[in-house]
Amino acid sequence: MARVLVIGLDPAKIQGWDPEPVRAAMARGRARFDEHGLEADWCLLVLDDDPEGAITQALTGTDYGCVVIGGGIRKHEPLLGLFEKVVNLVRRHAPDAAIAFNNDPEDCADAALRWLRRPGGTG
Repeated sequence: MARVLVIGLDPAKIQGWDPEPVRAAMARGRARFDEHGLEADWCLLVLDDDPEGAITQALTGTDYGCVVIGGGIRKHEPLLGLFEKVVNLVRRHAPDAAIAFNNDPEDCADAALRWLRRPGGTG
């Protein structure tokens, strides 16, 4: 089965946000990858610390069959420009990877599996 990259926001670096519920959900999400025998890397972005560079480094370090883009990037309207950059960086640096979207940190594995298990897919 192909390796997965999850791209999301680092909950510990968002001002005015209690990161603990998100960290707990991420831990449950990581466990779901293990349950399905999937290898996954997490690229957690800090908006003030060159998120594009972090994404590029993650995408070029390993071949991924699927990239999951987190809801924190997609659903928060002020981050629309970042979302577009993320999609285009994935297209540029991992053109063979499927792109999936999760609902929350717990269902990242399910989002990836929608694409990895498709006939003719990467997995």
